[in-house]
Amino acid sequence: MSSNFERAFSFVVGEEGGYVNNSIDPGGETKFGISKRAYPDLDIAALTLEAARAIYLKDYWNALGLDERPYGAALCLFDCGVNQGVGMARILFNAVATSSQPFIIAFQAERALRYAGLSTWASFGRGWMRRLLRVTLEANRGN
Repeated sequence: MSSNFERAFSFVVGEEGGYVNNSIDPGGETKFGISKRAYPDLDIAALTLEAARAIYLKDYWNALGLDERPYGAALCLFDCGVNQGVGMARILFNAVATSSQPFIIAFQAERALRYAGLSTWASFGRGWMRRLLRVTLEANRGN
């Protein structure tokens, strides 16, 4: 397991926080960012940090091939995978792959546009934008 994974995991878990069950959140019941919607057979309330780490490593970090990327890009892709889905992380990566803009800026801008189009924007938009800015700052520190 790479030190980049540990660093990114610590950052993302800090963004996600502990147990939440918000009825208007599309993820529904979540803990450490792991949602009941994505893992319907998992006892979310009883999820441990170690179990969340294992899920993040296998289903997000490894699924996106992030050991092959520098920390800043890996963090952006990882955070996107966790918050917007691994499929969306791949779509947005492909959308900016040929951009003349620096990857982190181009990728985070695409994420912002994706968030802005969601029906839950009014409830969660400000928090998502703050998160994107914090991720961008952290990603740029890592490069």
